Order: sequence, then structure tokens, then C-alpha cells
Amino acid sequence: MRYICLVHFDVQATIAAMSPAEQRQLDIDSLAYDEELKANGNLVVAEALQPPENAVLVRVRNGAMSATDGPFIETKEQLAGFVLIEARDLNDAVRIAAGIPLAKYGTIEVRAMYEIPQHEQPAG
Repeated sequence: MRYICLVHFDVQATIAAMSPAEQRQLDIDSLAYDEELKANGNLVVAEALQPPENAVLVRVRNGAMSATDGPFIETKEQLAGFVLIEARDLNDAVRIAAGIPLAKYGTIEVRAMYEIPQHEQPAG
């Protein structure tokens, strides 16, 4: 089953506070863990995200689209990346998520992927 591990952390309290050598080591550790997951058949894809300041929030209401520049959430931890994995079950996914190096600095949210059912006829 596929699970997404959403990586949340406070950029100002972690990355921005790290020395260049610490940042480099975190990058090395993160890429090494991705390779370990890949070798074990668990990794589907892993990506880091640009900071929330570079995001755009898109909404469509009553047929009208609006776009707002980020950031949007008044919280310290922001979504910073994701790791899409294959795991036997939720316990296995949680075990894998605990190995993500940024779990030491923030929160890893683990969610099972939802399979959208295929429908023959439109609803109604």
C-alpha cells in the first residue's frame, strides 16, 4: 500500500539556524535515506519543496478563480517536502517515516493514499 509522509518543520528554527556544514550533512543524510528506501523497494518518490513564500494558493468559488501569494498559515511548522512510499501497513509506514532525517527537527505526517474508485456512470 502507498503512504505519503508529509515533512513539516520550522525552517527558521532548523535550516536557517544550521551552519552550512550542518545543512550539507542533513542533505547527505536525507539523500542516503532515500537511497536506502529505494534499495528496499519502499521509495516511490521523495521531493523537497520551495519555501511557503514561493507558493500560490488557488481557489475556485462560484466559477471564479482567485490566486493568493503565500505564506498562508500562521504556524511555525510548514510543509517542506514529501516522501511517497510503499509499505506493508501503517505500522511499517510509521517505522519508515521515523527514519526520515528531518523527523529529528519537525513532524512527519503519515497518510495512506486514497484510491479513487472508477465509476461507469456519472453520479445522479
